[in-house]
Amino acid sequence: MTTYGTIPTSASPSANLEYISRAKQRIKAGLGARRPWKAMFNIRSFGLPAGVSDAISRIRINIAYFRMNYAIVVLVILFLSLLWHPISLIVFVVLMAAWLFLYFLRDEPLVIFNRLIDDRVVLIVMSVLTIGFLLLTDVTLNIVVAVLIGLGLVVAHAVLRKTEDLYLDDEETSGLMPNVAATGS
Repeated sequence: MTTYGTIPTSASPSANLEYISRAKQRIKAGLGARRPWKAMFNIRSFGLPAGVSDAISRIRINIAYFRMNYAIVVLVILFLSLLWHPISLIVFVVLMAAWLFLYFLRDEPLVIFNRLIDDRVVLIVMSVLTIGFLLLTDVTLNIVVAVLIGLGLVVAHAVLRKTEDLYLDDEETSGLMPNVAATGS
């Protein structure tokens, strides 16, 4: 039986609501992978490191622990720097959609050509692509300043944030815990 000439109908309103509900659920679950902002900015958890080795250890542990929070901070600073450049802002919004689907909202690990891609690789590639595409829109100075400010804030936070109260899971502790035990952090 053929159905020539039939006109496809739009989805029912309940299907649209289901799609929106699933999207909201994915956003909550995806952003749930970030660490709580209260834990990140707990005033009692800040202090000067004992030395250079303690500072380096704190940077490594805090970047592993707050990786998604730090990415959000840098992206917000970059967004704010582009408010007066509409073309760059459009490019950034498109890239932000890619960030959402490839890094922030994924439920499952990213697999390309039957190879599992680590979150750190996705973070680095998306960062390079974001900066590269934005540089093509002639806002080089804005991008450089925004990224430097963002990285400066991230490093300052990572150095000053104590690591004693952080609960790292097995995946994050591989390669980090010997430094924690050695420095007493």
